[in-house]
Amino acid sequence: MKKIAIISDTHGYIDDNAINHIKKCDELWHAGDIGNIKILDYLEKIISVKAVFGNIDGQKIRINCPENLFFNCEGINILMTHIGGRPGKYNQRVKNLIRLKKPDLFICGHSHILIIKKDIQFNLLHMNPGALGKEGFHKFRTMILLEIDNKKINNLNVVEFGKR
Repeated sequence: MKKIAIISDTHGYIDDNAINHIKKCDELWHAGDIGNIKILDYLEKIISVKAVFGNIDGQKIRINCPENLFFNCEGINILMTHIGGRPGKYNQRVKNLIRLKKPDLFICGHSHILIIKKDIQFNLLHMNPGALGKEGFHKFRTMILLEIDNKKINNLNVVEFGKR
């Protein structure tokens, strides 16, 4: 079993309250727009990090993080990218990746809109953790916590950190 924290759109900001939740997990998955290499360096000192770059991320982050990540966690195939859309509204690049990789779980960021939804068309679970940073139009900062055990997602929770 692994405890996972999923975040996105930190835009160079992360606070102690979020870190306290992250430290209780085994892995952190960041769906892009990290915003500052210092955030990535700090997170990597406290937890195992899987991250993709986002559209605001500079060269230092892009050197360390790919555009797309496909990996397996406890029997679940995961595809993560920053700009992905949502069920029924994926861009062509993402549709092609989903068809090629056939993930069980698709994670993206970018929209700053928290979404957890079953995508029937592609037979996957779609997650966007919303935005954890202070930049953007979102009203509340959010992250997703979950456990993955033997091909099952358990204890799925959204953590809300108040107004940005």
